[in-house]
Amino acid sequence: MADEDDLDDLLEELDTQGDLETAEQVLSLRIEKRRYDKPVTIIEGFDLSKSELQSTASDLKSALGTGGTVDEGRIELQGDHRDRVPDLLRDRGFEIRE
Repeated sequence: MADEDDLDDLLEELDTQGDLETAEQVLSLRIEKRRYDKPVTIIEGFDLSKSELQSTASDLKSALGTGGTVDEGRIELQGDHRDRVPDLLRDRGFEIRE
């Protein structure tokens, strides 16, 4: 039975389907001005479950040291992060259109 657990762990680690789905998503990045002319970075085009989107948003917020939220299937980050977000998303396997 222990061999089956090891095999399941290995298969989960080698899950290429998830990577393919991520690579097929083309995300768009834009900046909006909100209250008091504060910039908000908006990333759209995700085809992820709500928990995966929340996790991605949390990773981005931690990496950037900023606040943000998930709203209507898009990630909104406080501030103008056009220079760093594309690289962070590409490192996670996403394709991004700026």
